[in-house]
Amino acid sequence: MTSRLTDHNFPTLKTDRLLLRGITDFDLKHIFKGLSHPDVIRYYGISFDTLEATQEQMAWFADEKQMWWAICSPDNQTFYGAGGLNAIDYEDNKAEIGFWLLPQFWGKGIMKEALPLISDYGLNQLQLNRIEGFIETENINCIKAITKLDFRYEKTIQDYEIKNGKSIHVDVYIKTI
Repeated sequence: MTSRLTDHNFPTLKTDRLLLRGITDFDLKHIFKGLSHPDVIRYYGISFDTLEATQEQMAWFADEKQMWWAICSPDNQTFYGAGGLNAIDYEDNKAEIGFWLLPQFWGKGIMKEALPLISDYGLNQLQLNRIEGFIETENINCIKAITKLDFRYEKTIQDYEIKNGKSIHVDVYIKTI
């Protein structure tokens, strides 16, 4: 697996409160902690039972069609969660945005600060013209958060996939240039 730690071209994004840096092999335990937590994975598409299984996610982060950041404190000492762009499609100039936070950092305005950095990077630096967010219709908190960030509702996809034996619907939100 390629480590983002050695990728000097991966962009670092900053605010006064946040550091967004490439995900590295050193983040494995944090990724596992998040993607095995029942509250985090409730509306997230994947979960892992072991550190070893989480290596699959780490390989996915390293894929060139994904661009995900570790969301950390400015001194890089506290890992809050992760967010990024996946399914980056340069032919159609679009990508999907995704994100999650460890529960102890929910409600602190972190995503309100991090998501604009990620979407603006996609729209301005990668020159995409569309960032899509696919959100389970029942995930009211995520819908509230993304609409506050200038994503607009586009449509609902009925019976999008089967999750835990149940058919789910997904709302699509978009941000464009």
